[in-house]
Amino acid sequence: MQATKPTDLRIGVDLGGTKIEVALLDGGGSIRCRRREATPAGDYPAIVRQVAEMVRAVEAEQDVSGLPVGAGTPGAVSRLTGRMKNSNSLCLNGEALREDLSQALGREVRIANDADCFALSEAMDGAAAGAGTVFGVILGTGVGGGVVVGQRLLAGPNGIAGEWGHNPLPWPRPEWDEVPGPKGWDGRHGSIETWCCGPGMVLDHRRAGGEAQDVQAICRQAAAGDVVAQATLERWEDRLARSLAAIINVLDPDVIVLGGGLSQIDSVYEQVPLRWRDWVFSDAVETRLVRARHGDASGVRGAAWLWPLGGSRG
Repeated sequence: MQATKPTDLRIGVDLGGTKIEVALLDGGGSIRCRRREATPAGDYPAIVRQVAEMVRAVEAEQDVSGLPVGAGTPGAVSRLTGRMKNSNSLCLNGEALREDLSQALGREVRIANDADCFALSEAMDGAAAGAGTVFGVILGTGVGGGVVVGQRLLAGPNGIAGEWGHNPLPWPRPEWDEVPGPKGWDGRHGSIETWCCGPGMVLDHRRAGGEAQDVQAICRQAAAGDVVAQATLERWEDRLARSLAAIINVLDPDVIVLGGGLSQIDSVYEQVPLRWRDWVFSDAVETRLVRARHGDASGVRGAAWLWPLGGSRG
């Protein structure tokens, strides 16, 4: 087996609200080493310092230095100001994260939204490897998305490609009292995110008379035959199907990949494609719905893939 060249090594950083993960990938997509530490809550300078320290520690472990670094973060870099925007890690907003990390490390750092990194990882060598157009979806405490075409991340002129969660829930059902819908963190009602995220499912369940406190409990009760929990899951799957049908009608992706905690609900992969048929503007739907291959490692892997093989800095 041919040895990996130093130029085939890249570092990914997954900067989350509760943890920071740094991993070194080789040209075959294998993780050579990784570190994970708690995120300094609300302390932006400490976050920058910690990322730089973790990157250098990973390089020292492999006896290399100056490798290309990509970082996945909540929110996005504003094309207008060059500073962070739309991050639910509030201390990042308004900060020049890309420049600060580059200065701390003494090299260029590439940054993308964490959902974009997830989509890129799964398109490169994950569940959607080889597909022409991929829509990657993170379903957890929030809802995010990313678009990859020909294994290239689509950012768009506003840096918000894939932000489907901040659109209104399509084709609302009055019989389920979906208008105006829950209020999101942006002050607007009835977005896809507020309905399809984990807290949104729990809120809907409790409105229907259920007592479960989290998604896992709802799923356990549904599997045990609880009709209220079963109805909650059916409503959630229907809303997810309508939301993804709108994506198919616009983007027509080959594959939709699901990640995040709610992607572990097994019935999604059968029920959602059955339900989205009613809303997709086609006589047949060939888009595949699949579970992420790399799980919670997709964020850090996709961040590393922001750099092509060879480490070109062009």
